[in-house]
Amino acid sequence: MFRLGRMLAQGDLKLLALSLIAEQPRHGYEIIKLIEEKTGGWYSPSPGVVYPTLTYLEEAGYVTAEADGAKKRYAITPEGEAHLEENRALADTLIGRLSEIGLKMSKFRRWMGAGEEGQEARPANDLPRLVAAAMEDLRDAVKARLETDRGGDFRVVEILARAAREIRGDNQGQ
Repeated sequence: MFRLGRMLAQGDLKLLALSLIAEQPRHGYEIIKLIEEKTGGWYSPSPGVVYPTLTYLEEAGYVTAEADGAKKRYAITPEGEAHLEENRALADTLIGRLSEIGLKMSKFRRWMGAGEEGQEARPANDLPRLVAAAMEDLRDAVKARLETDRGGDFRVVEILARAAREIRGDNQGQ
């Protein structure tokens, strides 16, 4: 879905902006900041891409622009709502992908030892950063497995017990 060299494929930003405006009327700058926030700071579309997109949406009749001081506030129109509903699956996928990127960036920062504000993070129980990150990854994997396989508790416990024995060195020859 995402193209090499560009964060969003052709037309994705139009649908993404429309989806964000549908939540509530927004300025172009708000859209830039929301996308940046959703990706954990990894991607921030330039004003040179966002404002022409908003102009296109306005010319297509999907949004209206209202003067708000020196800025324009964009609101979705019934035509925009209909277009968004026709493309709801793609819009939801785009927002989901941006959120996934944000989560991955957050995990990456923790792995690298940076806190949310760029400060040095201290892993739980004073574990080395990579070990704490591996344990967090393991916790996420267990949670995902149990959500998809309700009867998988026994298998997960078996795997974790085997890993614990191996880490302790209890299973020589097993």
